[in-house]
Amino acid sequence: MRNNNETLKHIINSLIPVILAFALGAIIILFTGNNPLYAYWILLKKSLFTSKGFLDTLHYASPLILTGLAIAVTFKANVYNMGVEGQMLLGGFFAGLVGSSISVGNPFIEKFICIIVAIICGMAFAMIPAILKVKCNVNEMVVTLMLNYGVVKVLEFLTTGVFKDKSAGYVATPTINDIAMFSRFGKSRITAFFVIVIIVLIVMYFIMKKTKLGYEITAIGKNPEFAEACGMNVGKKIMVIMLLSGALSGMAGAGWMLSDQFKYTLSFSGNPGLGWDGMLVALLGGHTPIGILLASIFYAALKTGSDSINMYTSVPKEIVALIQGIMILFLAVKFLKEKK
Repeated sequence: MRNNNETLKHIINSLIPVILAFALGAIIILFTGNNPLYAYWILLKKSLFTSKGFLDTLHYASPLILTGLAIAVTFKANVYNMGVEGQMLLGGFFAGLVGSSISVGNPFIEKFICIIVAIICGMAFAMIPAILKVKCNVNEMVVTLMLNYGVVKVLEFLTTGVFKDKSAGYVATPTINDIAMFSRFGKSRITAFFVIVIIVLIVMYFIMKKTKLGYEITAIGKNPEFAEACGMNVGKKIMVIMLLSGALSGMAGAGWMLSDQFKYTLSFSGNPGLGWDGMLVALLGGHTPIGILLASIFYAALKTGSDSINMYTSVPKEIVALIQGIMILFLAVKFLKEKK
């Protein structure tokens, strides 16, 4: 009964910010002389209630699910990996380089190599703040935030210099080989990468809910000193958790590269970025795998539906960004107190 009550509180604490954000957005739309109900109907209809729109939404949700999981697995342990964006960018960048420079003749092996390279890059980048935290007691939040900006500048330098595609009319790395690309299903943008993401989601659900590591993550999050006193090597577990988070982030970057972007550009992750969006998704989903799946689809629907608002109404699509900002503001408030 207690678990059911806590689950209900999680749901309410996630729904209230959404409702309030849409309510305030409706008021703003009214001031522009438009009908908010019609605008919202267009937003949801075009992104969720048409087959192509829904599949496009699932496509955009794919990397968000992974970045959301990457953040959730660390936040559950009260370890704040704010470097998911950088880890994802690094994974995507090197997956793109590998995909454009090698050709093994087998599409499965080629994609597998690109994803493995991205995972290794994400894990290696995540190990820097993990080692500093465990060995030197350095605040991981500060380190990961700083590393994000550092890796963006390094990749910008490499993209505009050493690895620039001379044939492109803008700053970009060479396009990956056709054999490394995930093929789209029909006329939609969704690819087999979404299937891989769902498999990873199921595995992460099992890890977080049914395994020893999952219980250890929860124990560290609630009381690391007590967990250490009970014989758990907290430092070692923090490294494992950060490696897992880095692997998920790197995979997100590889998937986005192989299924959507096909080359690294300075706007590869968008603005504010898939890693940053993953934080909102994780918050909205209550740091649980199922919650993250639903939150990712909802958040992706807002993104994919924003163009439809602009096309079928006179409401500017920036209203969606405004709603997202308001949502983040209200997500910081716990309307119902939850037990840790």
